[in-house]
Amino acid sequence: MVLPALDGKTRCRWAATDPVLATYHDNEWGEAPVGDAGWFERLSLEVFQAGLSWRTVLAKRDGFRRAFSDFEPKIVAAFTAKDVTLVLRDPGIVRNRAKVLATIENAKVVLALADEHGSFGAWVADQPDELEDQQRVYRQTFQFAGPQVVEAFLQSVGRVPAPHEPGCWRLG
Repeated sequence: MVLPALDGKTRCRWAATDPVLATYHDNEWGEAPVGDAGWFERLSLEVFQAGLSWRTVLAKRDGFRRAFSDFEPKIVAAFTAKDVTLVLRDPGIVRNRAKVLATIENAKVVLALADEHGSFGAWVADQPDELEDQQRVYRQTFQFAGPQVVEAFLQSVGRVPAPHEPGCWRLG
């Protein structure tokens, strides 16, 4: 079921009444990011979303960007124990040690994949078409990449269709 929003657009129910969610829905969800930092940010935010609402993560997005150096993989991959301590003290993010450590390790993987494939986005595009196969590949490649995280990431970046509800303006 879709709902009309104050701006007159009819959106998926989850994004109809919240400006933060509406902006994400309208401008990003299902669209490929730009550059490796953009791809890495989307993956990282999906990792942090696990077990939480997407609204919670988007509300802290600026904090995540500050804490993780705008998701520049080279910088995040070089984080030290001192950096981890500082990040975990930051009230502007979801302070989950396992997710912070996974983000740092995933940055290292993103760098290696970008070196091998030309970019992280190119590696993503080269993965199998079947969702189950992609979930297996991501689980073997990244930390904290369970099936739901992977599916949400792939929807976010347009690798699998974002499930817009019938009547949503994004369906065209």
